[in-house]
Amino acid sequence: MAKKNQEDQVEEQEIQEEEKAQDFAGENPEKKPEEKAEAKEADPMAELKQQLSDKDDALLRAQAEIQNIQTRNAREMANIRKYDGQKLAEAILPVVDNLERALAVDAEGDDKVAQIHKGVQITLKTLKSALTANGIQEVGQVGDDFDPQTMQGVQTVPAEGELKADQVAAVLQKGYMLQDRVIRPAMVAVAQ
Repeated sequence: MAKKNQEDQVEEQEIQEEEKAQDFAGENPEKKPEEKAEAKEADPMAELKQQLSDKDDALLRAQAEIQNIQTRNAREMANIRKYDGQKLAEAILPVVDNLERALAVDAEGDDKVAQIHKGVQITLKTLKSALTANGIQEVGQVGDDFDPQTMQGVQTVPAEGELKADQVAAVLQKGYMLQDRVIRPAMVAVAQ
């Protein structure tokens, strides 16, 4: 009889182990209600962990986006600061041209014209120093190599004397740059 009890117990243990294996694999449809409740309690924990992981990922993405926006904003602000005088320079350059044209007029013989001439020279000098102080420089001098990025060739002339081919022979209108940006290209005659 003891042998039969042992065999029953072994058989019962084997059945329990088989049920546990099926439960673990999710194949046992005959789970008791308490066991199903325990399985559902494990799922909310896993679901909460997944939600937490998703929120962490969303937070990291949002932080990266904020950093990208800040970097882009800093770059744009640097460009604004770098080129903030461009509109003013564009408005002042015709004044510089007119003052230079006024100085091209011969002022000899009349004291009043000579005084006005001197005043225009001082005004032009002050205006040019203000432009230079704000990062605006002239481009296109006679004898410079022709640069299509900063100059506009409007005519060609034969190369004479010290001028070589593709050098500036005459400046018809001065060009100006602000930092590394061309405000106005120089209009030049190019030696050929």
